Amino acid sequence: MEKDGYILQVKNLSKTFPGVHALDNISINFKPGSVHALIGENGAGKSTLMKCLFGIYEPDEGGIILDGTPVHFTDSRKALNAGISMIHQELLPIPYRSVMENLWLGRFPQYSVGPIKLVDHKKMYQDTVELFEKLNMDIPPKMWVRDLSVSKVQSLEIAKAVSYQAKVIIMDEPTSSLTEHEVAHLFGIIRQLKSQGVAIIYISHKIEEILVISDEVSIMRDGQHIGTYNARELTTDKIIKYMVGRDLSNRFPPKDNVPGEVVLEVNDVSSTVENSFKNISFKVRAGEILGIGGLVGAQRTELVESLFGLRGIADGRILINGKKIDIKNPIQAKNHKFALLTEDRRATGIIPMRSVMDNMIIANIKQYVGKGGLINESKGEQDTDEKIKSLNVKTPDSKTFIRDLSGGNQQKVLVARWLLTNPDILILDEPTRGIDVSAKYEIYTIILNLAKQGKCIIMISSEMPELLGISDRIMVMCEGRVTGFLEREEASQEKIMRLAAQFA
Repeated sequence: MEKDGYILQVKNLSKTFPGVHALDNISINFKPGSVHALIGENGAGKSTLMKCLFGIYEPDEGGIILDGTPVHFTDSRKALNAGISMIHQELLPIPYRSVMENLWLGRFPQYSVGPIKLVDHKKMYQDTVELFEKLNMDIPPKMWVRDLSVSKVQSLEIAKAVSYQAKVIIMDEPTSSLTEHEVAHLFGIIRQLKSQGVAIIYISHKIEEILVISDEVSIMRDGQHIGTYNARELTTDKIIKYMVGRDLSNRFPPKDNVPGEVVLEVNDVSSTVENSFKNISFKVRAGEILGIGGLVGAQRTELVESLFGLRGIADGRILINGKKIDIKNPIQAKNHKFALLTEDRRATGIIPMRSVMDNMIIANIKQYVGKGGLINESKGEQDTDEKIKSLNVKTPDSKTFIRDLSGGNQQKVLVARWLLTNPDILILDEPTRGIDVSAKYEIYTIILNLAKQGKCIIMISSEMPELLGISDRIMVMCEGRVTGFLEREEASQEKIMRLAAQFA
């Protein structure tokens, strides 16, 4: 460790992409045995900085000092070998391989039979069991990753990062898919790593989490380092002010939508899958925002995906304006003016190697097909540019690959995709996951404006303040059942949790 007490130093780092100055002369120091949080709006440069530290990107200017020695990483393997590990915001496991194979990928234990080297599956299993016991994780080592819940995959990524015995572990939105209990477990692991002298760089949009777990907080805005502060001296309001450069006293826009007549009725609907949701009934009125709360395993996502035709419905009825409808696939759902913003933008949302425009118009592509079956580029660009402006999407232009946008801006593009279909019933599954407070406000404003236009909004959220701040009513689920409804005026975090854990 360098004499000034830092394990990792970033010195005057800059990185530019076409049309975007992602990092502008960044200098930050990180101490061993400390949790150093990094926070800023989407597009502030947080993930770009971490990717430079992890060898995914090479900085244009500046340097990195690790353990007192200048380092230059041209790939992530060199960063891992030097002692820097990273948990990525977007989970990219190998779904058709086992948990233990994902965990030890690229470093399988081996044994020799003559000149031939073979994978030692027995040792790999034992090493996996020992690691999970050390971290108090309950994940079957031989289970295929495709069969794990999103939260279990997140836990697997955390275990993988720890397994490298790193001096520095970067955690990019590590709790985005975790339950409250799993977050508490992660914090226990972080404190254990701190006691061993590991430096944790913790990126999150959840300010409450940062104030709980962090020792220091660095705030970034528009690719610049605004400052580093002692976490004990910060408040939520101070952090927001530093992040956005202005006061943002109200986290939610004023609610002035007025629900009207019932539009959507779901009566006694059950899944075709055993141990999924059963006998679900609810109504949504025109201009109403129905929030759906519950813990992981409540089957909220499974329910809304079934309404959109992605999963089977065994029995029950769905009615629109009193008329029974059948939805067996997403095309039928779209014909009935449904739209679904899915939970995982990487797996089921964006098309990374296509442009912002392509990603935005894909759900409504027939409206852009001109003579000869060719896409009307002019009309597509016009509509895309309008949505880029109205949703404040930070992108050089509509032709930029969506993979080059920050996670929050990718999410805005997906919201715009479904707005272009002009839906009457808009289903939003975790619409603000991975989005900063300023961008969240913009999304909330869009949702409320759609409600004021008479749209039915169904919103799943794992963030209690979001459910309470946006919803007109909250339907709470537990283990595939509806455990209760709460009107806006009577709802509280305690009441939601009591209903969410009713069968637990």
